[in-house]
Amino acid sequence: MALIAVSGHPGCRYEEVARITAQRLGFELLTQSRLRTLTDQEFGAETQIPDRAFPSLVTSILARVATEAHVVYCAMGGELQARHFAGMLRVHVVAPENIRVGNLMIDGRMERAAARELLLQLEAQSRTDRKAKFGKTKATADLFDLVFNAETLSTDQMAELIETTVTTTGLKERGFLSPAAEAQLQFQMRLKLARFGIVPPSQVTLRNKMFAHPSEEMFANLLDFYRIAWEYEPRSFPIQYGPDGAVLEAFTPDFYLAEFDLYVELTTMKQSLVTRKNRKVRLLRELYPHLNIQVFYQKDFENLIFKYGLVDRPVQA
Repeated sequence: MALIAVSGHPGCRYEEVARITAQRLGFELLTQSRLRTLTDQEFGAETQIPDRAFPSLVTSILARVATEAHVVYCAMGGELQARHFAGMLRVHVVAPENIRVGNLMIDGRMERAAARELLLQLEAQSRTDRKAKFGKTKATADLFDLVFNAETLSTDQMAELIETTVTTTGLKERGFLSPAAEAQLQFQMRLKLARFGIVPPSQVTLRNKMFAHPSEEMFANLLDFYRIAWEYEPRSFPIQYGPDGAVLEAFTPDFYLAEFDLYVELTTMKQSLVTRKNRKVRLLRELYPHLNIQVFYQKDFENLIFKYGLVDRPVQA
């Protein structure tokens, strides 16, 4: 796939560069407003996206679009997608302050003092947003393949140079993102988004009780993201009876997935208590051989969530 990320300093008209580039190449243009529309379509207009979830959300949407089209992406942080998409060109537009103030004066039909004040506000907002979403207030030059100066180049000239670069590097010949690559990337991003409770609106299970452990809520969010219906602790199974037939001990699996007729037990407790849990699972399988149950042990579950960055690995003392 070909992915062109176009960004720039406020007042440099880099949005126009992205638009002209997309028209020249026949690529799909994905702007901040278009990103919001696609987010609303998948997750619902009422969904609030936390700043820390923004990079994973962008990757998820880009991966979906890239299976059907080449993309020009014009929104904050696009250059950071290079680790996920190999066929990528990162473009940044800069200019001296007087040029940017002049552009704002023309575009907004305002006086120089008002344009300069607006530029300061836009720069401050950009730094704040980037810090919240990506942890840094600005992007450095080494993150880009092409850096253009809007003082000497027009938007059309910059778009023409981008088109030439795309042609000479053969980006369009790479083809679209394959379904297998998209599926793998979506799984990684959905694990991360599940951490924030961001899930599609359909087949989401209503939360009517508290979870016994944070790992259970993470797992529930992940199931919601994949639109897999679930029940939390829906049934207890007697596993030990007294001489009089009274139930002495029962076992309650954490989740039931009706679509797969599968019970899931998350064993993320202290290792010293795992033996007791293993005994209950063994008795459950012996007494109810028709039940389908899958157990995630502590190490298995931690490897899963740490591998895909769902939580930060604790620092070892």
